[in-house]
Amino acid sequence: MLVSTKWLAEYVNTQGLDPKELGEKITRSGIEVDAVIDRSQGMTNVVVGYVKEKVKHPEADKLNICQVDVGEETTQIICGAPNVAVGQKVIVARPGAVLPGGIKIKKAKLRGEESNGMICSLQELGIEGRLVPKAYAEGIYVLPETATPGESALSLLGLEDTILELGLTPNRADALSMLGVAYEVGAILSEDMKYPEVTYNESNEKASDYLNLRVDTIKENPMYVAKIVKNVVVKESPLWLQHRLMAAGVRPHNNVVDVTNYVLMEYGQPLHAFDYDRLETKEIVVRLANEGEKIVTLDDQERTLKSNHLVITNGKEPVAIAGVMGGANSEVHNGTTTVVIESAYFASGSVRQTSKDHNLRSDASARFEKGVDPNRVVLAAERAASLLAELAGGEVLAGSVLVDELDKTPAEVVVSPDFINNRLGMKISLEDMTSILTRLKFDYQAANGFLYIQAPTRRQDIKIEEDIVEEIARMYGYDEIPMTLPVGESKPGGLTSYQAKRRQVRAYLEGAGLYQAITYSLTSKEMSQKFALETAPVTELLMPMSEERSILRQSLIPHLLEAVTYNTARQADTVALYEVGSVFLGETESGLPHEQEHLAAVIAGKWVDHSWQGEKKAVDFFVLKGIVEGLMELLGHSNELTFERTVVDGLHPGRTASIKLAGEEIGLIGQLHPSEQKVRDLKETYVMEMNIAKVLNKEVDALYYAPVSKFPSITRDIALVVDSEKAAGELQAIIQLSGGRLLKGVHLFDLYEGEKMEPGKKSVAFSLTYFDPERTLTDEEVVNAHNKVLKALAEQAGAELRG
Repeated sequence: MLVSTKWLAEYVNTQGLDPKELGEKITRSGIEVDAVIDRSQGMTNVVVGYVKEKVKHPEADKLNICQVDVGEETTQIICGAPNVAVGQKVIVARPGAVLPGGIKIKKAKLRGEESNGMICSLQELGIEGRLVPKAYAEGIYVLPETATPGESALSLLGLEDTILELGLTPNRADALSMLGVAYEVGAILSEDMKYPEVTYNESNEKASDYLNLRVDTIKENPMYVAKIVKNVVVKESPLWLQHRLMAAGVRPHNNVVDVTNYVLMEYGQPLHAFDYDRLETKEIVVRLANEGEKIVTLDDQERTLKSNHLVITNGKEPVAIAGVMGGANSEVHNGTTTVVIESAYFASGSVRQTSKDHNLRSDASARFEKGVDPNRVVLAAERAASLLAELAGGEVLAGSVLVDELDKTPAEVVVSPDFINNRLGMKISLEDMTSILTRLKFDYQAANGFLYIQAPTRRQDIKIEEDIVEEIARMYGYDEIPMTLPVGESKPGGLTSYQAKRRQVRAYLEGAGLYQAITYSLTSKEMSQKFALETAPVTELLMPMSEERSILRQSLIPHLLEAVTYNTARQADTVALYEVGSVFLGETESGLPHEQEHLAAVIAGKWVDHSWQGEKKAVDFFVLKGIVEGLMELLGHSNELTFERTVVDGLHPGRTASIKLAGEEIGLIGQLHPSEQKVRDLKETYVMEMNIAKVLNKEVDALYYAPVSKFPSITRDIALVVDSEKAAGELQAIIQLSGGRLLKGVHLFDLYEGEKMEPGKKSVAFSLTYFDPERTLTDEEVVNAHNKVLKALAEQAGAELRG
């Protein structure tokens, strides 16, 4: 809801209050003010000009040389607007003016001709194009004849104003109108508010003689009011009305339509204007639509109706979709002379369903859906009739055509002051409570220790005792509620060990350069078990949104790959993502899906890209393997971590391994199979997934810190010739088991396969570190330990030292 502070001041006294201060007060009382917008946007030196002459620019077909009277002088301005003409009153930004966006206007020469300023459109003054009247959407804005050259155009256009943008919650539909906001501000400032004056001279003719009304569906439409105004002249609305509508986010059309929109914003009661002559039958019948019945609405869309849609008809065919949008066949146009003003109360559920079925939301439907004030239905119709008489020269026929079976009884809430104070945890006096209720314009009686409160019909959110508690609290001041600590036995909160370690995992992966992704838990049948570490019966939804989101996933990898495809298709050549999330494997005893927390990662593109040093390195298997090793070291499991070659459908057969922890398989790591990469339009992509729950639940030995030794270590390198199929991990395990207590480290540093090797053989080189923390080792001790390693390698793996 956009609230003009100047418009608001007509209903409640806000004199002397800065708009920002007012916005702060409203926010503190429970309605959030999202923004305080200065409509002038710092503009200066923008005045009214009168176009005295216009000739074509000799060097440009689309430019005109205009002589413009700006009050103190007549000056030359070059203008390219197609609708500029002699005799117009226009908006002129003089040299030195500042326009929105910091644009400064200076004297200039355009194609050799001097230009002293700019003739402006409304868009150039910061007004959104969707709000500009259609007649001026493609050119400059023409001011009324009464404008005086040289006077401030900002004042004339109502731009010397401040807008409060309210972020309303669904329960506060009462604040979807200027009067509703005025009630709220009046309560905050302890000021009375006033309704606008409604005065007009009634005709001797009666409205009931011109129109018959029948409502066949009282449940959906318990109240319908029709006012008839004759002899109207359809034209542009006066400037003040147009710019109040634009300030409220509504585009002006003509004086009749603008009046209905103005009253909508003022009272919160939607209205609709019918061309009386286009009704033809001189009858209005409100009924449910016939199944398949059609109507062309004001947006020129043909809509097919269902039997539960409420429509306004002329007794023969629909002329409006009740509460949503009018029909084109009864639209007010330039030749309209007699207008029927509709003001009605439509059931919120009916309007909501119709609006949803047609995917059509309007300012009217938004208010009907939340509920309008039943006591404003007639008042809004009278206000519109008064404005049409004033602004369109209309003659209001006597009386109204009315059907009224609406219960307007206000809701009664009975609550005790003790109940309010107990809920708030404070002591507010009865006098303060009743003062707040008086400011809110809630009728009440205090008797027998209770408050008997009549909630006004404009506040349809007030139904139960807690609603009154909220009203008292917000008007008393949330800041006044004392801060207290709970009393009683308590245990300080904190993260469990599992939660703390999961945070470590996320922090580590983000530190390694991966971004967290959150993907759908639902997938398709084809992808539900792809790359799964283990499979189980899938869990299918009874009513899925689509086939692509019909089954709970059993692996995180497929959706991460979708995210990589999405990013690379948008020229993100390097993508590194991880996700910690649940997979769903079968059912528990309670019948619910069994959830298991997994960690998955996907990397593609470049891992190092130092353009300044000329260094670029693509991701590979060992980058992702190193990330996994670093993670396990962080969690204290590096000594139990091993990798073993494996084959997984969809992954590269020679670059895939299972991840094992203390011999138990917990995950997989590998390159996406080239055929999978081609299908997904990816380059080399590497994936990893592990059962992170097993890792985080595994006990970790306490850290043991040892002092830095004074004694040196000794390193021996060995190059082994083995069969090509022999895994380096197997060789490393043999070395570690046979090396004894002196062997402290084994590191693979080279692999060679080439023409100098026998067919079917390869060379694998390891660096072995021997060390004793208590003394310096002798060569003899190292040789004995080293020979045991070589012997074990020869016997268990058939390895030979490379010559």
